[in-house]
Amino acid sequence: MTHPPVAYACMLVRTPAETAFRAFADPAVTTRFWYSKSSGPLVAGASLRWEWETYGAAADVWVEEVREPELIRFAWGNAERPTVVEVRFTGRGADATFVEVRETGFMGSGAEVVSWLNDTVGGFTTALCAMKAWLEHGIELGAVPDHHPA
Repeated sequence: MTHPPVAYACMLVRTPAETAFRAFADPAVTTRFWYSKSSGPLVAGASLRWEWETYGAAADVWVEEVREPELIRFAWGNAERPTVVEVRFTGRGADATFVEVRETGFMGSGAEVVSWLNDTVGGFTTALCAMKAWLEHGIELGAVPDHHPA
């Protein structure tokens, strides 16, 4: 039995679930650690555009579901080959949140999918580490722009 590939990244962030959720949902916070521009907040039904100016890259985002403070689900990428990202926020006591990111829907040859999965896991892990630094210590790492400096 073959299972479709799933990219997975996770991180414990020592902040309440509401704060971790807001960090992903509110571009005023998210631009401190992930993308550099957004056309709006993550709300159910929104169609957005995210930009990573350092790379000259952008992504179209279609928000499918938002349940504050526990879930954000969106499709993104190429409209002909979108993937779905699910971000879950599970409170661990009053001052910690386990953040999990799963991305599904990868299409292409074996080598293409493996490359895409590696980039996705690396990208989300970098973003989660940068989010942790920002929320826990107020440090803007610049980890995402420095991820692929060339």
